[in-house]
Amino acid sequence: MPEATRPIYWHITGVWVMYALLVPTLAVFAYGLKRRYRLWRLGGAEARLDRIPERLRLVWTYVLGHRRLLREAVAGWMHAALFWSMVLLFLGTVVVMIHQDLRLPIMNGWFYLVFQSLVLDVVGAFGVAAFAVALIRRYVVRVRRLQHNREGVPPDRSDGISLVALLLIFLQGFALEGIRIAANPQPWDGWSPVGYALGLALRGLGEPALIGAYQFTWWFHLVTVFAWIAYLPYSKMLHVFTGALNVFFSDLGPRAALLQPIDFEKAERLGASAITDFSWKDLLDLDACTNCGRCQEACPAYNSGQPLSPKNLILDLRDYLHRYGPALVLAGAGGGRLPDPETLAARGLELPALVGETIRDETLWACTTCRACMEECPVHIEHVPKILEMRRHLTMEEARVPETLQDALRSLEDRFHPYKGTSASRTDWCEGLDVPVAAEAGEFDVLYWVGCAAAFDPRGQKIARAFARLLQIAGVKFAILGNEESCSGDPARRMGNEFLFEQIARANIEVLNRYRPKVIVTTCPHCLNTIGTEYRQFGGEFTVKHHTQFLQELVDSGRLRVKPGRLRTERGGAPLVTYHDPCYLGRYAGEYEAPRALIHGTGVGLAEMARSRSKSFCCGAGGAHAWMEESGPGPRVNQIRAREAVETGANVIATACPFCMQMMEDGVKTTAGEDGPAVRDVAELLLEAVESTAPSPR
Repeated sequence: MPEATRPIYWHITGVWVMYALLVPTLAVFAYGLKRRYRLWRLGGAEARLDRIPERLRLVWTYVLGHRRLLREAVAGWMHAALFWSMVLLFLGTVVVMIHQDLRLPIMNGWFYLVFQSLVLDVVGAFGVAAFAVALIRRYVVRVRRLQHNREGVPPDRSDGISLVALLLIFLQGFALEGIRIAANPQPWDGWSPVGYALGLALRGLGEPALIGAYQFTWWFHLVTVFAWIAYLPYSKMLHVFTGALNVFFSDLGPRAALLQPIDFEKAERLGASAITDFSWKDLLDLDACTNCGRCQEACPAYNSGQPLSPKNLILDLRDYLHRYGPALVLAGAGGGRLPDPETLAARGLELPALVGETIRDETLWACTTCRACMEECPVHIEHVPKILEMRRHLTMEEARVPETLQDALRSLEDRFHPYKGTSASRTDWCEGLDVPVAAEAGEFDVLYWVGCAAAFDPRGQKIARAFARLLQIAGVKFAILGNEESCSGDPARRMGNEFLFEQIARANIEVLNRYRPKVIVTTCPHCLNTIGTEYRQFGGEFTVKHHTQFLQELVDSGRLRVKPGRLRTERGGAPLVTYHDPCYLGRYAGEYEAPRALIHGTGVGLAEMARSRSKSFCCGAGGAHAWMEESGPGPRVNQIRAREAVETGANVIATACPFCMQMMEDGVKTTAGEDGPAVRDVAELLLEAVESTAPSPR
């Protein structure tokens, strides 16, 4: 149908009014964007414009492709329908502009029928359905994570206003189409199924009534659209822009390197104690938040009743920025610089404490740094670095540290490990195993970095012995540092003592450089990330592998021969194993498959928990919580995770981290009692399944 088209301004006069109204609309819109931009510039510099192709791929995958949103089926498809219907309808408006204003007649024939009529009608219908689902989820079903839960802060009304306004805009569009089809029928009207159906229902009205209704609806629609555009930068709906920007400016560095070192000679403040201590990207994060609550639902602290909601933390920081940011801009703040107290006082500007008042101490210390919030966030907000920056301020400037963490820090300073009161040495765990020490071993291929948990915790020592025995069976030439080994520094950095961490890191780098190991293998995922990633910030370039990764290489090469079926429970049956993903091995190091491959290789059944791999629930030990007393109205984090493991029906819980081992064993005892499943490290399971050809230890 080459003649197929439609009139643009059917019975509409005074079109110039539309263009006149567009000017103030865009001016208000631009002013709102400018205000937000000036607030972001309060933050310090941060390089986020490198590797442009990679950043564009992120936008393609996570903004256009909705990868994280689609992990939750209903909400994901609902948002995808909203997003793509808005995008395609906007493109339809652009086609009208090209056809009418640029005088390029493209809105004709098959293009008009297929795109402007059929496609836009279908996506518009999906959009209306999606808006209805969104409103029902928020206000009828009242999905928990979408509900307002900030005490003393009124709810953000822009959520409902934006949804209702957009739904009204979509319905107005269908109404205009239906009225025009009813009053001016054409042979091709069936290509617009929704409009055609409405037109059939309206054909009983006379033409004058239809024309009057069309004119009223057209102008009402115009005002609604322009009002929504002008309102956009002042509402949460701005995330349609800031969310995409935030994904584009994502941190492309290693996941473990959440923090940057501090230049102690030049730093005026240690950590973040003012809103200007954050970077511009941190402040963009605040305006990118969609208040969707996915981070909150994934947070182990929140789920155990601790005073931390990642969502509310971001919203509290955002409110602080919006309340005091404009005055700070006028006072000359910007680029990470805060005006001196005299300047602020002269302007009558009294800033409440960001840390301690706006964000409470106990909120910051509740974080386990598991990174689940960042993994779930659809717009790539970086919660954990902000928390750790504020911890730095609490620890190094205010000395406001929980008592048990103070003991761990003192032990780190005095004994180079965080275990207060232990009488064990760094080599007690390997007594009778003939494990060589690097200083006496001569040449070796692998340096086994034991870590504090495996050296000093009795349960961790069993993991170290199992792994060392596997290395001996495989004929690997390895050594340990023995008393030259120190803590990797991970606990100090997570506690916020960056100065102590840097001292430890530089000392360890010096020791490791002296031996120049070909590869470092560790049974601790925290050491894996600290030595393998964070030490690079201080010049320490080392190849570091987790013990499950290295063991899988030994199995694949045939140096470890596994006999499926050798594993048996205490009652003699074949075990059913469920695997708990350590946060610092999975979400930080990206390793999910090696431990599972080793478990599968033993011939046992593997029952996955409901939350596994990147959605795994934390054991509760990260972020230095292994040395903290957890308190709260809900069950402890490790109890929640142990219950999830027990619910699989497995009689063995496998993990690959000595801290997870401690927490899961304790959680099983308190939730399932002595008859609960056994907790084993993957190395311990593998040791039982391999065919040993090495001499037995003394």
